[in-house]
Amino acid sequence: MVMDAKAATPEFFSATLPQNPGRIPVGRKTLLIPEMNRIASHLVAATFRGFGVTARVLGTYQGLDLGKEYTSGKECFPCQITLGDILYFMEKEKEGLGAAFDPAQYAYFLPESDGPCRFGLYSKFQRIVLDTLPGLQQLKITSVTTKDGYLPEGMIGPDKVLDLRKVAYFSFVVSDILDRLLWRIRPYEKEVGMADAFIEKAMETMEHAFERFALHKEFDRILDRLQQILQGGKEVVNPAIPPKPLVGVVGEIYLRMHSHANQNLIRMLEKYGAEVVNASMTEWVNYVSYDGLRGAKAEFLLYLKQCRFRPMIGYLKGMLAFGLDLLYQEHTQNKVYKRIHKIMDLPEDHKISHLEHILNEDDLYSFDIATEACLSIASIIACARAGYNGMVNVYPFTCMPSTTTAAIVKPYMNRLGIPYLDAPYDSSIQPGREAALRTFMYQAEQHFKHHGRTKSASPH
Repeated sequence: MVMDAKAATPEFFSATLPQNPGRIPVGRKTLLIPEMNRIASHLVAATFRGFGVTARVLGTYQGLDLGKEYTSGKECFPCQITLGDILYFMEKEKEGLGAAFDPAQYAYFLPESDGPCRFGLYSKFQRIVLDTLPGLQQLKITSVTTKDGYLPEGMIGPDKVLDLRKVAYFSFVVSDILDRLLWRIRPYEKEVGMADAFIEKAMETMEHAFERFALHKEFDRILDRLQQILQGGKEVVNPAIPPKPLVGVVGEIYLRMHSHANQNLIRMLEKYGAEVVNASMTEWVNYVSYDGLRGAKAEFLLYLKQCRFRPMIGYLKGMLAFGLDLLYQEHTQNKVYKRIHKIMDLPEDHKISHLEHILNEDDLYSFDIATEACLSIASIIACARAGYNGMVNVYPFTCMPSTTTAAIVKPYMNRLGIPYLDAPYDSSIQPGREAALRTFMYQAEQHFKHHGRTKSASPH
């Protein structure tokens, strides 16, 4: 089955796909993908459609009241948002389809994670909620986990699982580049709104490209279109606008990516004079593979020391699997950035091994503890060393890994004399939020005046 590129409009997302013997045979289920990062969610949905799976991105934040109604308030804020999204969607589908509405025809894609983060319990909790609501017991939650590197098995033919994973990862890299293109050009746009309109059209173009070229992994043809977009993005920039202070954003992946949940933090920072670089989606995917490799290696060495050879074999296979994943991912990422750097020098991600080295070097934290604190602490230090003029740590209110990050990096950044801001969020509007952002940006502006900014991040 195939979706023609011309048919990639919102009205078509839930339509039945035309038959094509070259596609993977699938059932009639529609895969529902929650929106965390807007561009990444749409490109990964387009990737699924390219492999013959009917996939659509859920609207987000409209069902927040529903999310709150079925939670106690002790849950992580993203749990309320994602639960509200799926409940609101199913409610509207039922209203629109009437008697033809069948929850069994939908599968809700919700990743899991290991470790202390409450995110690992979302799917279990949301399953309980759905089972208490009339008619929603048949809605399937497709839950994959960091433990197996987010394998999407069961949603597609087993002979195409590896190809789907490769293209999905590639779609994350492309979405990161489109995001970073937006953050590079919007503070310097010729007219207000030009950058947003340009990136919206760019996202649609890349959706069409992934739908058309995903199945056969025609990465070069997708990159051809990406290069054209980058070239067009340069035309949005007014070269007369001087460089602005460079601010980095790190933190919990959902909150820092979901613009509604963080109350349009990046736009607010830009409003008060910043150019912003947010940590990427791809960084987290690379970290999942890296952490899997570390864990398998630690278990292998433990059993080797105990001379227990039978369990060693399983962890040796795990080391090989996660190691190959990481090698492929880093190679793909490097290849893409090498190509786009011919047009625009957008910032790349740090290698995860480099981030671990930073933590070990300063003896600040350990990757053995895991969670996003590993990435946030190390990234803040790496960005500070690279010449950023300020750093913001975004997280859900009460988030344990992010409060750990704050406790460690605050004194560190004070010693360096680089502005730092904690930005915790729930659904409330904090009365002093805008004042805090303005104060932070004043400090970043002063740092910029005295120290300049990283040479590799020039906007023009």
